[in-house]
Amino acid sequence: MELMKCVSHQQASQLLHNKFVVVLGDSIQRSVYKDLVLLLQKEKFLSTRQLKSKGELCFEQDCLVEGGSLDRMHNGTAYREVRQFRSDHHLVRFYFVTRVYSSYMQSFFEDLRNGLKPDVIIFNSCVWDISRYKSSWLENYKENLHMFFTQLKRNVPQETLVIWNLTMPLGKSIKGGFLVPEIEHKASHLRYDVIEANFYSGTLADAYGMDVVDLHFQFRFSLQHRISDGVHWNAIAHRKITSLLLEHSAQAWGVSMPLAAVADTEVGAQWPANENSTPTERHPLRRNYSYGERQFSNDCWPSDFLTNPAPHYLAQPPLRSGFDYRPPNGHHQQNVMRRQRVRLHYVPYTHPKYRH
Repeated sequence: MELMKCVSHQQASQLLHNKFVVVLGDSIQRSVYKDLVLLLQKEKFLSTRQLKSKGELCFEQDCLVEGGSLDRMHNGTAYREVRQFRSDHHLVRFYFVTRVYSSYMQSFFEDLRNGLKPDVIIFNSCVWDISRYKSSWLENYKENLHMFFTQLKRNVPQETLVIWNLTMPLGKSIKGGFLVPEIEHKASHLRYDVIEANFYSGTLADAYGMDVVDLHFQFRFSLQHRISDGVHWNAIAHRKITSLLLEHSAQAWGVSMPLAAVADTEVGAQWPANENSTPTERHPLRRNYSYGERQFSNDCWPSDFLTNPAPHYLAQPPLRSGFDYRPPNGHHQQNVMRRQRVRLHYVPYTHPKYRH
């Protein structure tokens, strides 16, 4: 029996109250987005069908904005999928990407410049980068990481919490949408390439001042939650990922958010929880996110916010100046969740958060 710390629906809903969260990445990150969207609405776990689905018009009250089933479904590097979930108090958006930096990423940065400014960005891009583009991937991957992090620093406000997820462990035998016949010969050593890529991406993300969550380290002894394809993970693993990310965000914002320890057998009894859920009819928009019609409410937080009426604000560490490609001091330390920029103040929005 394994004990895991789980964030509750109430905690997630209150922590991300009036927050705009952006998730970017591959199918793993899509499931990160889905689990977060589900948890913001109910105390349920993703079903197997929901984990396997991609490009659907609607998932748990969200809508498909671009790509997916609105376009041609395929497993190529040009596949696109943009999703968005919006409620009175939450906004979560997902971009499917197959490369950490490309011409397509310019549309993402265009959205950042012209639209709402995210409060949290959660990102990972690795497996497609190191398998689908060039056989000698290392230098190209490092260059693209530099390009992406540079653009991110230019286009994202300093207050935005940027979290780079390290890629989770791959199995010895893998199969998946990205593993087309032309690159099947790479499958046997791809898990070692991921470890090397994680080292460089984590080092660079840290050097650029991003927060790093080491999911590879976290799940190295939880391989029983990886499904048979050797790449993807079950609903229990994704709830643990969500809990890690929200716990990290709470620490970065100086909010005390104690998590309850739950036995995985107890979690498994609830999963799958919503196999027969019926999606609500939506009208997808072409990159028209339409967040202007329904504004975030200007109400205040409940007095018992996260069982902590007066959050304890953490001290602000000294900021690094400039962009140094060398790892900062202490990078070798075994930090599973490194908090690089702790926010001195955490003030809930008391008015609609729109930038013109």
